[in-house]
Amino acid sequence: MENSDERLIKVNLPGGVVSAGDLYEILLIAEKAGAEQIRFGNRQQLYFTTDAENLDDLENDMLSAEISYEVDNDYYPNMVSSYVADSIFNNETWLKEGVYKDIFDLFTFKPLLKINLVDSNQTFVPFFTGNLNFISSDVSNYWYLYVRYPKTSTIYCWPCLIYSDDIPRISKKIEEVVFLNKDKFYDQQEIDSELLYKMVMAKSNFVIQNYTQALKLPEFHLPYYEGFNKYGNKYWLGIYRRNELFDLGFLKDICTLCMQTRVGQLYVTPWKSVLIKGIEIAGRNQWGNILNKYRVNVRHASNELNWQIEDVCSYCLELKKHLVRELEEADARTYRLCFAIKKQPKTGLFGSIIIRKQQDELFEIIHTRDFNPNSKDFVTYLQNVEEKDLSKHLISLCNLFYSTHSEDSEIQSNNSDDPENLVVNDKKIVHQCKNCLTIYDSIYGDELNGIAPGTDFTEIADDYNCPVCDTVKEDFLLVEK
Repeated sequence: MENSDERLIKVNLPGGVVSAGDLYEILLIAEKAGAEQIRFGNRQQLYFTTDAENLDDLENDMLSAEISYEVDNDYYPNMVSSYVADSIFNNETWLKEGVYKDIFDLFTFKPLLKINLVDSNQTFVPFFTGNLNFISSDVSNYWYLYVRYPKTSTIYCWPCLIYSDDIPRISKKIEEVVFLNKDKFYDQQEIDSELLYKMVMAKSNFVIQNYTQALKLPEFHLPYYEGFNKYGNKYWLGIYRRNELFDLGFLKDICTLCMQTRVGQLYVTPWKSVLIKGIEIAGRNQWGNILNKYRVNVRHASNELNWQIEDVCSYCLELKKHLVRELEEADARTYRLCFAIKKQPKTGLFGSIIIRKQQDELFEIIHTRDFNPNSKDFVTYLQNVEEKDLSKHLISLCNLFYSTHSEDSEIQSNNSDDPENLVVNDKKIVHQCKNCLTIYDSIYGDELNGIAPGTDFTEIADDYNCPVCDTVKEDFLLVEK
């Protein structure tokens, strides 16, 4: 925000779901406060700006409408969920609309830690960008829990599955233990995870279940999330804005049409876009008319949609636009990859390839070892890169991914490069750390531990430790990649 008199208002939309009526009321309050546009964030929250002189009236309106909000702050991070992906990006799962709603309703407190509720069968919503990452298991109503300690990259896999109804209670308990023991669990380089487990589970009656199989991360594929798309006998509509700004008038008309056509909810995505589900085939023209009225384009190129950048950051947004143009001019292929730009060191963004701002206008390029953005096993590609050279190095890294991928797997294109027509056959056995999910792949070796590419896991010394969480070699499990 360039204007020092402006204040940034944040409204959490738990799970990225909001009723058309509630959103309409938020829009009216924002409009009364002088806002003309709103934007959405990586954690499925809503932002708008207002002048400082409007804060008193805004507070009264928010209190009357019983809407929680924050000013220039993110003390209470929004809860992220994959509810948005239900029925359109994943179907064969026990995790349905009712389960999400039941869990949301059981949260009687405002979490201080970032909480993610994610279906393990989708890759539209990130897995590990929260502090408490609940990921659905194969057992109905039971979840894996991965704790990422605040202000660290350390991840701990809870040694048992958590029952759906206990998610709010165990979240509150973990939060209490962490904040009462910051010297042990908050922004610490070394953390005793077993101690956290004992302190949380002591005298508790959580419903748990043991598991013998580690979580298997699905192969990453970002579905195209824009435009009209048919599912069953209805349509869903995805709307993305290049500048991240949604006009209030446009969204008010969207909400009005939702209420008129009994479309109950709107869904905010971690890609700062909006989805509307349940559009009747006979009513599609009404939605098209709103897009026409506001000249809203809903068919951007895929290589523009696969970027994560920090919230309300004009610097990152402009850099993204520049790099998208450069990659487009080079006709670079980016399918099955996604990118992130990080200006702040500890923002919870995810990406296959991450561009991190360094000092003196230089950048570092890193990537996950297997190019799956949900992995936390990072490899440094280049450091001290000038902005003018970013695109050429990104293209080289993309080419490295595809050359590796072509050796690793067989892709049959069926005479089309459309993602819907690609058949991927890339089953492979690798070794994975059961605690933090780091994968040891013999193709890459382990640069951090001085193990050369091509080294089989059985050839590694018995005193080998995971490069991420330092666990011992025997804690690596055979999994199918």
